[in-house]
Amino acid sequence: MKQLAAPFLAVATLFAQDPRVPIDNGKVKIIKVTQGPHLKTKLHKHDMNRVMIYLQPGRQAFDYQGAKQTMVTWRAGEALWSPAGGMHIAEIVSDQPVTIVELELKNQGVKEKVKGAAADPLKVDPKHYRVEMENDQVRVIRVKIGPRESVPMHEHSLDRVVVYLTDQEFRITGADGKAVEVKHKAGDVGFSAPATHKEENLSDKPFEIVVVELKG
Repeated sequence: MKQLAAPFLAVATLFAQDPRVPIDNGKVKIIKVTQGPHLKTKLHKHDMNRVMIYLQPGRQAFDYQGAKQTMVTWRAGEALWSPAGGMHIAEIVSDQPVTIVELELKNQGVKEKVKGAAADPLKVDPKHYRVEMENDQVRVIRVKIGPRESVPMHEHSLDRVVVYLTDQEFRITGADGKAVEVKHKAGDVGFSAPATHKEENLSDKPFEIVVVELKG
């Protein structure tokens, strides 16, 4: 996972007519907005560390006061760490709109790495779960599950934000044996508490999400 070189930050909030805030609780505020190309933001700053998840590929220019212009490029579905920083103007310089899911982190975090339970998904199923980045506030995991594939019983020990990069059609079975079928659309965002379950992809298409676990 790339890091935006401080203080050059991605911007996700400034051109939305009606910014969508699907989640705002004691640990995180999530803003999802589609930002048009070739429009400069007003001079602004960000006071919180953030995780930025980009649903389409793009490129952005950053002009900080007293600093040389910097460019940041990302792939569709890529997540970038964006530390709090100073006053700047930003502009999408690629030619297509970009939808950005911005996680403003309110949690204080902890310095230790996530150990997880014995059934932590990284231990139980490293084929489908991969850590992309971890710091004091978050552990960011990319999950890829193939068509009709299953994930064995595992335990999520932290609160987490889930950003769906593809449609979801799953059967999820809890530790109590009760099963439910769950559907989401690509671009959906969810917040989940700790849970133990197993999962089955009921679709003939591959499934992909980014999971941001909130530490502390």
